[in-house]
Amino acid sequence: MPPIKTTSGSLRTWLKTNDHWAARLVRFVHYGLRHASMPVIPGVHIALYHLHTRSMGFLISTVSKLYWTPLFRARIAGTGAGLLLVGTGIPLVTGPVTIRCGHNCRLSTHLTISGRTSSTPSPHLEIGNNVGIGWQTTIAVGKKVIIGDNVRIAGSSFIAGYAGHPLDAKARALGQPDLDDQVADVIIESDVWLGTGVKVMSGVCIGQGTVVVAGSIVTKSLPAGVLAAGVPAKVLRNIEEVS
Repeated sequence: MPPIKTTSGSLRTWLKTNDHWAARLVRFVHYGLRHASMPVIPGVHIALYHLHTRSMGFLISTVSKLYWTPLFRARIAGTGAGLLLVGTGIPLVTGPVTIRCGHNCRLSTHLTISGRTSSTPSPHLEIGNNVGIGWQTTIAVGKKVIIGDNVRIAGSSFIAGYAGHPLDAKARALGQPDLDDQVADVIIESDVWLGTGVKVMSGVCIGQGTVVVAGSIVTKSLPAGVLAAGVPAKVLRNIEEVS
C-alpha cells in the first residue's frame, strides 16, 4: 500500500487531485454529503411547515408590538392608534425630520425616511389615516411631504422632496448641499395608489384617487381621479366610478 504523501501541495489539494484510495474515499463521502437530502415525509413535513410559519408569525408580531413599534413611536412626533410595522426591525430615519402618523397605518420596516439637514425650519412628514407604505420605499423630505388618508404606496417607490446634491459640479465635488431652489413640497392626496417602483419628484401634487402605474416617474402634478403612467408620467384616462 503506497504511503500518503502531501509534500507536493496542501492536504486540500491532495484530497482533490490524488488517486490514493484514501483521497478517493474522502471525495466519495464529501460528494455524498453535499448531494444528500432529507426525503419529504408525507403529512409530517407539511405539518411542521405550518407550525413553523405560524409560530414565527406569532413571534414576529409579538416582538414588533412589544419592542419595535414602541421604539419607532418614540422617534416620531405623534401617531394614532393601530400603527403596524410589517417585518422585523424599525424603519430607518435619518436627518432632522418631524414625522406625524395617523390611525391604522401599515409601514414596512424596510422603509427609509430622510430629512434634508440644511432646511429651515426642519422638514416635516405628515402621514394620514389608513396609509400603507411598502418594502424598500424611500421618502426624502426637503420641506414638507403630505400623504393623505387611504393612500397606498407600493414597494421600491421613491418620493424625492429634495435633490441631495447641487447641480454645479465643483460644489458637488466639495460636498456642498443642494440649493433651496432644488427643494419643494410633495403632496399626495387621499385615496392615491402608487404602483411598485413609482418615483415622485419634488414640487408634485397628485390629486385625490389617482392611480400611478408601476415604474412611472411623476415630474409634474397630476389631477384627481386619473390613471397615469410613463416616464415622465402622463394621464392615460379618467377612472370611472363603479356603482
